[in-house]
Amino acid sequence: MKSVTRILLVASALLLVHGAQAQSRPAPRRVVAPKARAKTGATMMKDGITMKDGKLVATEMGMTNPVEGDKKLLNGTVITASGMVTSADGTTTQLHEGDLVSLTGRVSTRAEMVAQDSITKLQAYDLKHPGKRKEMEKAREKAEKAKEKADKEKAKAKAKG
Repeated sequence: MKSVTRILLVASALLLVHGAQAQSRPAPRRVVAPKARAKTGATMMKDGITMKDGKLVATEMGMTNPVEGDKKLLNGTVITASGMVTSADGTTTQLHEGDLVSLTGRVSTRAEMVAQDSITKLQAYDLKHPGKRKEMEKAREKAEKAKEKADKEKAKAKAKG
């Protein structure tokens, strides 16, 4: 009985010492799969199918791959490798450089995206600097009026002399 008690006491003492050391050790590192990220310096593309350098590329969840054959979207729209978009109702559209077809089948031209980007930038600027664009517009109009007045006076002086 005494030997069993002694063994239990020694074992518990060893567990306590080991437990105290475990707290001071750094936690073991978990192995985590790397996340797919865009290349450094690259612009993030929207999910969808884009005509880039005369070829179709599909971007899904940040991963971009070339489109080899026909691709059918959720709403029944079919896109051929040459960039011909046939919607579910039968209308066809040819994609041009920079055009985007969302994964739901909505076609956006490059001009539409640029216009939307400009509007978004103006809205962000207005939020950051409220009233600043109006002030700049007034200052520009004032400068134009002053220039017109100076031109008139210069023409008047030229006509006299």
